[in-house]
Amino acid sequence: VQLQASGGGLVQAGGSLTLSCIASGRTTRTYGVGWFRQAPGKERELVGAIGWSSGHTLYADSVRGRFTISKDNAKNTVYLQMNSLKPEDTAVYYCAADVSRSWYLSDVINDYTLWGQGTQVTVSS
Repeated sequence: VQLQASGGGLVQAGGSLTLSCIASGRTTRTYGVGWFRQAPGKERELVGAIGWSSGHTLYADSVRGRFTISKDNAKNTVYLQMNSLKPEDTAVYYCAADVSRSWYLSDVINDYTLWGQGTQVTVSS
């Protein structure tokens, strides 16, 4: 499975942005797709994830209620809709796939082993 994230950009605080993560290759072995972010000087952190088949979702406390993850299996695409953006949401955003755990949706970053390139999101105050 190969992943490609896109849709980043510059947005004012309070604005919205939608990121896309397109999966190609053997997507039948994709069990979960997670969105992660890494701000300068900080560790990479989980934003949220979605079960590729189940559609179940989970979110970090910092984004719950503002961000929504959805998917379009026909397009092999997972979306991250980000609303009410804050300057602290500024980071490089990545999508990644868990190709091992079919029985639950993981919130552990190390369980996501296939990573796409990041896309920069900058929120100005």
